[in-house]
Amino acid sequence: MFSKQPRPLAFVVFILTYALSVTSLPADIEKGRRKVVHVLEDDTGAVIVQTAPGKVVTHRGGSITLPCRYHHEPENTDPARIRIKWTKVTDALQFEDVFVALGRQQRVFGSYKGRVFLEQAGPGDASVIIQNVTLEDYGRYECEVTNDMEDDTGFVNLDLEGVVFPYYPREGRYKLNYHEAEDACKQQDAILASHAQLHKAWLEGLDWCNAGWLEDGSVQYPISHPRDQCGRKDTPAGVRNYGYRHKEDERYDGFCFTSKLNGKVYFLKRFKKVNYAEATKACIRDGSLVAKVGQLYAAWKFQLLDRCEAGWLEDGSIRYPIVNPRSRCGGSQPGVRHLGFPDKKFRLYGVYCFRKNKDETAGGTETTKSLSNSLTRRNSSNSIPVNATRVI
Repeated sequence: MFSKQPRPLAFVVFILTYALSVTSLPADIEKGRRKVVHVLEDDTGAVIVQTAPGKVVTHRGGSITLPCRYHHEPENTDPARIRIKWTKVTDALQFEDVFVALGRQQRVFGSYKGRVFLEQAGPGDASVIIQNVTLEDYGRYECEVTNDMEDDTGFVNLDLEGVVFPYYPREGRYKLNYHEAEDACKQQDAILASHAQLHKAWLEGLDWCNAGWLEDGSVQYPISHPRDQCGRKDTPAGVRNYGYRHKEDERYDGFCFTSKLNGKVYFLKRFKKVNYAEATKACIRDGSLVAKVGQLYAAWKFQLLDRCEAGWLEDGSIRYPIVNPRSRCGGSQPGVRHLGFPDKKFRLYGVYCFRKNKDETAGGTETTKSLSNSLTRRNSSNSIPVNATRVI
């Protein structure tokens, strides 16, 4: 008979990351996916981390679960001594506290206050729900679970459905340093795009022959149709990269990213053309504001807004969205047409307005109440949560 050796304390964290979209994938696609599991072991053979590669996907204004599960040995470890901590990790390896819980004590930090909750789907669940997701929530998150001297971590990538667009101000092209480009995107209801977002936009056909800042401080531009004036015709298509540039001294355009709107963009019907000041007043009289560039792109992407009429936007530019290209509407490709920055006194255009959803504030309150009630019920039930993430 062999004597039974005591098992060392081992801590196991399961980070379940996978694609989650608003609509489920077709069954034949799900069946064809291969589930890949990476397992790391310590010297004792105890499993330390198990991860399934992927990401979670939502849109601005939505709610999403960042999945994280843990297991500890021995099983009778006191739950009150388990600490769960969520942190956002930037490309520059800077860390932003999001949420921490120790037993029944919980704390939410910064802009996440009132929006982040433990899912509490059962023992070993360290998942959190982020409500009313913002553009700034995009990125990589670390889940850390600690039990006395043992701890382990895993990572979840939060992606957003959205659209990337190039941007330059009235002053012209190559006029923005990094910080000015960052501010310009925010002023147009957007954020600086990431390399991953720009690369995805390039895969979807984005072709732009001017370099622009990205959120990590690099300068890049996407070329789908190589030509001599855009880095030589004989070079392959792709995202051209100038590398990391001096954020204060060097000047380029910017690549911005925006997501689904909590409202609606529309072309204000009028019998006569208006100048910029008249356009602003007309939108206000209609219970709206002049639309921003990011809002028009989001409407083109998500509302499928298609209007072959040029109109003022908030930054003083003239643009119009085309989903179904036709000969008299600016070319053979869909997109948002840009006619530049004319004199604001010209009465040559209409105007695009943006109106927030009337129930946006009330809806947010109701969502919070609903979520709180759901979490309360979940503590006394083993039912699967409505927004539980699926493995695919």
